[in-house]
Amino acid sequence: MQRDHTVLTRFPKQRPVLPEAYRKIYAEHYKRNREGASFASSLSQRMESWMHRRVASDVLGRDQGPITLEIGAGSLNHLRYEPPSLRYDVVEPLIALAENSPYRSRVMNVYADIDDVKGCQYDRIVSIAAFEHYCNLPDVVSQCQDLLKHNGVLRVAIPSEGTLLWTLGWKLTTGLEFRRRYGLDYGVLMRHEHVNSASDIEAVLRSFFPAVRRSVFGVCASLSFYQFFECRIR
Repeated sequence: MQRDHTVLTRFPKQRPVLPEAYRKIYAEHYKRNREGASFASSLSQRMESWMHRRVASDVLGRDQGPITLEIGAGSLNHLRYEPPSLRYDVVEPLIALAENSPYRSRVMNVYADIDDVKGCQYDRIVSIAAFEHYCNLPDVVSQCQDLLKHNGVLRVAIPSEGTLLWTLGWKLTTGLEFRRRYGLDYGVLMRHEHVNSASDIEAVLRSFFPAVRRSVFGVCASLSFYQFFECRIR
């Protein structure tokens, strides 16, 4: 894909308002989904392991990882794939998720926003299933560029949002389960959560990083469940 700076004009995006019926069950659904408390969410977590393994493949087999920042760290579940690090900081808006994690002792700093990250340059910045959620994605990626050391790397894994295989996947699993449990259309929740498509994310990454490599969990980008990007300044 050629670098396309026109994609930046689509941001910041506006997140669709979540109807009241969805707001009432949002916390319950989020908890069940993160805990793998249903068949669909458990299956989803097993498939998502591809993203975690791909992001961590650069530190596989090491005794100690480099200075790392993770964006959208959630409950710190990615740390099970990483070796102990010289320094591991995280950005997670729901700070309680990270603070209550059994992996908390392996993290130096927990930030609510990337704007709060000061006084450190990172060897690598990683993110798993987070960039599809950011309405201000170009700002986030620009700050990643500024926070990386001279030879640093940004490693990002995302669902293939906006593609046929990904859409069929959630419609036939989580979507069906969600409708049976709540009587609601899961697509409404997905449009609220996933404001960026995989192609949007790739275009933004390529607008800031001249060297971007992609791999996919699937046949090709348009027929995949997940995508991984390794981004370097040079």
